[in-house]
Amino acid sequence: MKKLMNKPDQFVTEMLEGILAAHPDELQSVGNDLHCLVAVGMDAARRKVAIVTGGGSGHLPLFLGFVGPGLLDGVAVGNVFASPSARQIAQVTSAVDRGHGVLFLYGNYSGDVINFGMASEMADVSGIRTVHVTGNDDAASSVKGEEDKRRGVAGIYFAYKAAGAAADEGLDLEGVARVTRKAVDRTRTVGVALSPCIIPEVGRPGFTIGDNEMELGMGIHGEKGISRTALKTADETVDAMLDIILTDMPIPGGSTVSVLVNGLGATPREELYILYRRVHKILVGKGITLRRVRIGEFATSMEMSGASVSVILLDEELSHYLDCAASSPLFPCP
Repeated sequence: MKKLMNKPDQFVTEMLEGILAAHPDELQSVGNDLHCLVAVGMDAARRKVAIVTGGGSGHLPLFLGFVGPGLLDGVAVGNVFASPSARQIAQVTSAVDRGHGVLFLYGNYSGDVINFGMASEMADVSGIRTVHVTGNDDAASSVKGEEDKRRGVAGIYFAYKAAGAAADEGLDLEGVARVTRKAVDRTRTVGVALSPCIIPEVGRPGFTIGDNEMELGMGIHGEKGISRTALKTADETVDAMLDIILTDMPIPGGSTVSVLVNGLGATPREELYILYRRVHKILVGKGITLRRVRIGEFATSMEMSGASVSVILLDEELSHYLDCAASSPLFPCP
């Protein structure tokens, strides 16, 4: 294991200390817990639904990288690939609540589901109303018809963006949740892994993959994919990914979509643009219009090599919310 760190058991703590030191005007911790972060400068008197997310470390800029104007209000940060505690989620919820309810928006992972559920009960005792929306865009993680079993991966960005914009425009809690669910329901993602990653406290790869192999559909924690094959060309890889996405969510010609090509941590942007080149060619060839294209890192997996492609089917409402201004310390996104 080669990592620029000090002690493995201090990896997350020191990462959070660095982020807070670098962005003191944008992020702050609450409750004397570095794992509980909120946006600086919130107007407590503003009539606005608050949005809280959370999840394990190791995925920057997910999850804490999306706290900021036009996006999320707070985040509970877990250890690498581990859920934050219910107490930490509740602490963040109390800090951001403005009296108009709090949307819990997080990935569909068992630990997160359990702990956000417990935090919701704690919030209820405090008189804070919460509504849950879970991201489940990973089309490779369960069959069609069982979307409730699917994982949330990079496509949750679209849900964050829609939710944050809807809340900023003054929609009530039910309205923000409706918009967010629409974004989730219209988003599909498929990823491919070329190499494993290492959790600092474990010190060895979580799985093995051959030098000339790739795994289609692998999750961001190393969850098993749907097929392991010999390494394919970029075009062949995109063809396989889009085949899954468009079979699961058929998109008729004349539609408008936004596309996100996400690097998993060790993939150069040059390669991401090569992938997008093929995505663009296929979708335009089907008579589909692309707008608000995003290329970069949105949901990584430590130093894993690989990428994912996310597609959201837009309507007028979602297009509007994607156009709204937003920014965060780790991800400026006009």
